[in-house]
Amino acid sequence: MKTIVKDFILKHNLFTKDATILVGVSGGPDSMALLHYLHSLKDEWNFRVVAISVDHQLRGEESLRDLRYVENVCKQWKVEFIGKSVDVPSWKKEKKQGTQVAARTLRYAIFEQQMEQLGANYLALGHHGDDQAETMLMRLTRSADSQALVGIPVKRAFAGGSIVRPFLCVTKEDIWNYCEAHNITPRLDPSNEETTYTRNYVRHHILPLLKEKNSNLHTTIQHLSETLAIDQAYITEEAENMVHSVVQFDQEKQELSFEIDQFKTYAFALQRRAYHLILNYLYIDLPKDLSYVHEEQFFALLHRQTGNAQIDFPAGLKVEKSYNQLRCHFCDDLHCSSSFHKHIKIPGKTILPDGSAIIAKYVDAFSEETKDSFCFDASQVALPLHIRTRKHGDKMHLKGLNGSKKVKDIFIDAKVPRRKRAIWPIITDDHGEILWLVGLRKASLAKRSTSTSQIQLYYEKCNM
Repeated sequence: MKTIVKDFILKHNLFTKDATILVGVSGGPDSMALLHYLHSLKDEWNFRVVAISVDHQLRGEESLRDLRYVENVCKQWKVEFIGKSVDVPSWKKEKKQGTQVAARTLRYAIFEQQMEQLGANYLALGHHGDDQAETMLMRLTRSADSQALVGIPVKRAFAGGSIVRPFLCVTKEDIWNYCEAHNITPRLDPSNEETTYTRNYVRHHILPLLKEKNSNLHTTIQHLSETLAIDQAYITEEAENMVHSVVQFDQEKQELSFEIDQFKTYAFALQRRAYHLILNYLYIDLPKDLSYVHEEQFFALLHRQTGNAQIDFPAGLKVEKSYNQLRCHFCDDLHCSSSFHKHIKIPGKTILPDGSAIIAKYVDAFSEETKDSFCFDASQVALPLHIRTRKHGDKMHLKGLNGSKKVKDIFIDAKVPRRKRAIWPIITDDHGEILWLVGLRKASLAKRSTSTSQIQLYYEKCNM
């Protein structure tokens, strides 16, 4: 297995020498084997290896014991260790998310934070070839978009570095054999055996049947994933060139248009990818109720013989055909562009015009921050707090930046559509200092004091 993994690392240029590697370790066989393997390369590659374990608080003392197990093994192996706990049960209840989505959200927030603090080059995760097969099979049953079949990437950008997965070339059985050969006794999560989760059902009932037909299935699927990724990258690049040539963007009105006959001169594969690029431009986050049905409606509209027609997409997007021109724009309802200004109740819940809310409360200790939460001392701000839409000339002080930056430039850098900028919630203190572009950027505040009340803000998105 060592030789297979090393060849895989070299083939994909997963690491560079003298790198700092943060390794996500749960205590299970995959992550423990990965930690051991990378630690064994420490001297040869001059790695700094740091293990990080996150207790999701889903199994009480049992999950905490997993974290302590990892910590003790790291002491034996002389590996740096970071342990963190996150409150997944509370988060999933508050955000109305499933257990696995909530756990992943909080876990990756911790990973990102620690990557930045360590200046780490890589976050190494223990996904293996069977995980890849499970992922692609699950997506095959759920998605009609070929891009979804690319699977788990071997390497992708993350937190100023890269996420890498060196074990995608081996199976779960290979990893168990590695653990036995190196006297590693991993911890086991009983939830991995519960077939109520779709992934576990695929793992226990579907994958074994396919392996009966192809014992080397993990290698076949990994090769398919990599070739699909290469093909998708090429098509996307060509589609970007097509969009640049064909589509006219009106940044003031945040809309676009194109000549239908010119659009249809390109291969349909490029038309489809151009359609998805257009949606990514128009939406900040793709709506959950956007599906392949809308894609079919879009192309049916392009081929419609009547002169004028319109279809409605989620979140107020209008797609209008006027003879040979197609125009995409958002609704012009007054409520879509109206400004607001409210005081934030602490403790309390402040409802915004779009149905979203800011939840504010005093807390005894700071919790892990995400893009939808913000923690600070009351001494760092002038109370009461306000939430409002932007004003001309708004500026804010950002972490790591000398001086201030215009809010307008922050929106441009983040590629926030103009139609969203006018209604974006901005939290200020009573002196007008901008503290938080909600969900986007946080201000650099004065040094925290432990002698005053601590305030926690949460942004609750509208589920309508």
